[in-house]
Amino acid sequence: MEPGGYRSLAPARLDATFAALSDATRRAILARLASGEASVTELAAPFAMTQPAISKHLKVLERAGLISRDRDAQRRPSRLDARPLAEASQWLANYRQFWVASFQRLDGLLDELKSTEKKGRRSARRKR
Repeated sequence: MEPGGYRSLAPARLDATFAALSDATRRAILARLASGEASVTELAAPFAMTQPAISKHLKVLERAGLISRDRDAQRRPSRLDARPLAEASQWLANYRQFWVASFQRLDGLLDELKSTEKKGRRSARRKR
């Protein structure tokens, strides 16, 4: 069971999503596809890579379910499918809740220490 009671319904898909996102080139490709579909040639343009290298990245993204690819005459446009990103975001949100609660406990402890410190200073002044 994950924090906050959330249980991933598709751990293999979550693994594939994070594996695909682990590469900067693939993240850049997803960022480009967020503005609309693009061909392999268009996606390869900003990179110092061959089209076959970009195609390998696209296959990883496609297997992770992050993109879909169509055949349109000679083109094979790719488009973003953000559903796996939403699932990953939900999974991470549970950890965000853990950290918020941890920081709130830390804030409480710091407030308590400050209060104790102030009391100690007042007590020391009275003794003088």
